[in-house]
Amino acid sequence: MSMGHYSEQTPGFEVTKDWNGADQVVIRSPRGASVRVSLHGGQVVSWRSERGEELLFTSSKAIFKPPKPMRGGIPICFPQFGNCGTLEQHGFARNRLWTIDDEAPPLNHTDNNCKASVDLLLKPSEDDLKCWPHCFEFRLRVSLSMDGDLSLVSRVRNVNGKPFSFSFAYHTYLSVSDISEVRIEGLETLDYLDNLSQRERFTEQGDAITFESEVDRVYVGSPSVIAVLDHEKKRTFIVRKEGLPDIVVWNPWDKKSKTMSDFGDEEYKQMLCVDAAAVERAITLKQGEEWTGKLELSAVASTNCSDHLGYPCS
Repeated sequence: MSMGHYSEQTPGFEVTKDWNGADQVVIRSPRGASVRVSLHGGQVVSWRSERGEELLFTSSKAIFKPPKPMRGGIPICFPQFGNCGTLEQHGFARNRLWTIDDEAPPLNHTDNNCKASVDLLLKPSEDDLKCWPHCFEFRLRVSLSMDGDLSLVSRVRNVNGKPFSFSFAYHTYLSVSDISEVRIEGLETLDYLDNLSQRERFTEQGDAITFESEVDRVYVGSPSVIAVLDHEKKRTFIVRKEGLPDIVVWNPWDKKSKTMSDFGDEEYKQMLCVDAAAVERAITLKQGEEWTGKLELSAVASTNCSDHLGYPCS
């Protein structure tokens, strides 16, 4: 296929089948990085570095059979995040079959140089319209840069009809060496809603976020760039976002892990969810309006010195 490509010799992506027969799209960069996207849910299920190292977490107990969403990768939460609405947990987009969109309108900027990408499309089924009666088109572009950076651009359009509102998250499961060795920078001093105490609002007091118990928070009005530092792996994930004011931070820790059938009891040590999201305030679209939400993930070698955020060395 010649849709997204670096050059005429290097096709942007190939379509393969997963073990359930669902289509998966594989994008490779010339230097060896790769991304795998399942059409079930429009879900990124793998992102590998040039060295072939998997950067996203997937549970060893993940269930890959629809209608169960897969525990890991980057599920798309739409049109609802969590269970604070009338729909199933995290909405229905992550459980629907998406299609490859051969006629996606171009993005209105020029950052597509040197990227291989695939465009996916979700439209509501008749059943979707019964539980959420709104005509939308959801376009998702998944791209891999020459350097192996992963970007996701979501565009949701109100095609025809009354205004509708939705919440949204890229529910990103990052792979980490040991959760107790991880810290997040860029969220200090922010307010957050704590899902462990009825969404009560608190202000972050730490100078960086570290983990020693269950965390389930929505940091509101967060900056466009944050960093997740993994000291043991000497690796930093840089999370860049646009159109997504919130960052959800989640780790189930030991007790919650034991209650989740599709998650290993000890796996909380190897993962951290850091979601670019729009949760606190719903996004409302009038007829014909379109919303865009972007996420870009980079994995860089790190020292304990966080130059990338312009912070002084600790």
